[in-house]
Amino acid sequence: MFGEKAFDLLKELERSSQTIPAFDDDGVRQVLEEIKAIFEENVAQASSYNASGDRSLWPLLNFRHAALQRNKRCLLAYLYERCRRIKALRWEFGPIIPADIKQALCEPEVTFFNNYSKSLAAYMCSAGYNQGLPIDLTNNLRPPKSLYIEVRCMEDYGKFELDDGEVIHLKKNSQHYLPRAQVESLVRQGILHHIA
Repeated sequence: MFGEKAFDLLKELERSSQTIPAFDDDGVRQVLEEIKAIFEENVAQASSYNASGDRSLWPLLNFRHAALQRNKRCLLAYLYERCRRIKALRWEFGPIIPADIKQALCEPEVTFFNNYSKSLAAYMCSAGYNQGLPIDLTNNLRPPKSLYIEVRCMEDYGKFELDDGEVIHLKKNSQHYLPRAQVESLVRQGILHHIA
C-alpha cells in the first residue's frame, strides 16, 4: 500500500528508546523509489489523459498524487525530527558528539552537527562581544530557581565588589549568599564553588 514504508520510518523513530537511532538508509531509499515509481506512473497516465481526455483517469491521478505528497511529507518529517534531535545533542553534550551516538549518524548529519555547533559558537561569541566575554548559552538550560546562590570560596581572592557597591572579602573556605548573575564568572573560573 502507498505510504506504509514512509509512515513506518516515523513510527520507528518515535518508538526508539535511544537518543537518536541509526539512520535507516534502506527505508529512506525504499520511500524515494516508491515516490519515483508513483511519479512515473502519474506522468504516463497524465500524458494519456491529455491525449484522450478520458475523465475516468482523473481520480486515480489525484490518488497517486496525494500518495506522493504524503510520502514526501513523511520523509521530510523523519529528516526534520532527526535534525531536531541532533540540535538537542549539541545543547546536551556540547561541541563533541559521544562516540556511541556518532555511530548512529550518517555523514551529512555529522556535517550538520558540526555546522550547527560552529554557528552556535559564533553566535555566543557575538552575543557577549560588548562585555568582552562570550556568553555560554548552554550553561543554564533551565531558568534558575532563585536569583541568589550559596557559594564557597575555593581560594583567597580578596575583595569583590557587587553591583550595589557592597564589598565582600572572599577568603578560602568562606561561604557567601550572593547574586547568581554577578558571581557566575567566578564560579566558571573555579574561584567559587556553587553549593547545591
